[in-house]
Amino acid sequence: LFRRAANKGHAGAQNALGCCYRLGRGMPQDEDEAARLYHRAAEQGHPAGQLRYGQSFDRGMGVLPDDREAARFYGLAA
Repeated sequence: LFRRAANKGHAGAQNALGCCYRLGRGMPQDEDEAARLYHRAAEQGHPAGQLRYGQSFDRGMGVLPDDREAARFYGLAA
């Protein structure tokens, strides 16, 4: 269900599916795919997607660690 909506561009579904991939819930754990999905949600202005994408940069999960990008996406989420 999340996958279908995410593929259609639904930011909330992209964020939720990203969480499923990050945690390995219902699918194999894949931090790279989680970061890609968070990015898609963040670019649409989804606050939770922006927060999670910032966390990805902060923790180096699925992307290279980058304090500047982490701060930027945390700021967008606030």
